[in-house]
Amino acid sequence: MEQAEVIIVGAGPAGLATSACLRRHNISNIVLEREDCSASLWKKRSYDRVKLHLAKQFCQLPHLPFPKGTPKFVPRNKFIQYVDNYVSHFGITPRYGRSVESAVFNEGIGKWCVTVRKRELEEEVYCGVFLVVATGENSEGFTPLIEGLESFEGVCMHSSSYVNGVEFDGKSVLVVGCGNSGMEIAYDLANSNANTAICVRNPVHILTKEIVFVAMLLLHFLPLKLVDKMVVAYSKLKHGKLSKWGLPTPKNGPFFLKATTGRTPTIDVGCVDKIKTGEIKVFPSITSIEGNKIEFENGKIKSFDAIIFATGYRSTVQNWLKEKGHYLFNKNGMPIENFPNHWKGKMDVYSAGFARRGLSGISDDAQNIANDISMAFNKY
Repeated sequence: MEQAEVIIVGAGPAGLATSACLRRHNISNIVLEREDCSASLWKKRSYDRVKLHLAKQFCQLPHLPFPKGTPKFVPRNKFIQYVDNYVSHFGITPRYGRSVESAVFNEGIGKWCVTVRKRELEEEVYCGVFLVVATGENSEGFTPLIEGLESFEGVCMHSSSYVNGVEFDGKSVLVVGCGNSGMEIAYDLANSNANTAICVRNPVHILTKEIVFVAMLLLHFLPLKLVDKMVVAYSKLKHGKLSKWGLPTPKNGPFFLKATTGRTPTIDVGCVDKIKTGEIKVFPSITSIEGNKIEFENGKIKSFDAIIFATGYRSTVQNWLKEKGHYLFNKNGMPIENFPNHWKGKMDVYSAGFARRGLSGISDDAQNIANDISMAFNKY
């Protein structure tokens, strides 16, 4: 049994940022990570061309800015370098290869006891006064249930397994989902000579990186409702009426939706132009699959060689957080309370990286948690 004041589950940006902030308060902590590296979502489950869609000043972790010369919109390899440098700069030493089996509060010793599986047979127990859940919103890829999916005869994968379009040259590929991953993967496939189609299941706001950057600045001075009106007007001026190409727009504004539901607007990387020229076909929701034939809501049936599900992720917290009195997470593994009251529960348990506010939200969570724990120590 190993002990520290704080046990942090997850060595993604949220866990690393929380550890760094705690270290600045001289509070001992242990970071547990199931993978063999930190930031595994970026290192193992991100496609080659991915970039941060927000400017770097909105994406840096606490107490360490990006180095000089870093591009405004940071590419995957530069962000990975930044995270690795963050780990070494603050002397964070995550315990890799530790898959959490359970976390329970031991009333006898007044501490959280976290049992982990190391390799296949070994078990370890870590105990701390405070528990920080930093596994985040993107712990496990989500694939929707579709009638006949098990009969599909081609390649079927989640976007977390997509690397680039090389293996799909000349093949017919359907990307399911029109969020940032879906639109960017569709664009990458089209550039790799794949016969590309995208399945648009819900209305979507499609913006540019530049307008999002300006909007983020304006939100400091103007009401959200006004910023939304300006952004929507610019989008119409830039792209025209997108519903004409099968891309309906939500009734509520993009930043209102982000604030109330966590749903992020899609940042166009060139996919819209390819949709307008017909290089990327647009289909509505799937109704059923039989063999390699896919039927859509509009009655059309088309054959595909591959399906890539860019349908997001889900939290897995409820698989291992066994204590029920924390009042922090709901049955879906997301915070019960909305932002800004999402990060602290009962029984000295916290969440980092669940605000649906990207890296900026992660930075805020880490600092709030470290300050709160420091105050708790100062009371004694």
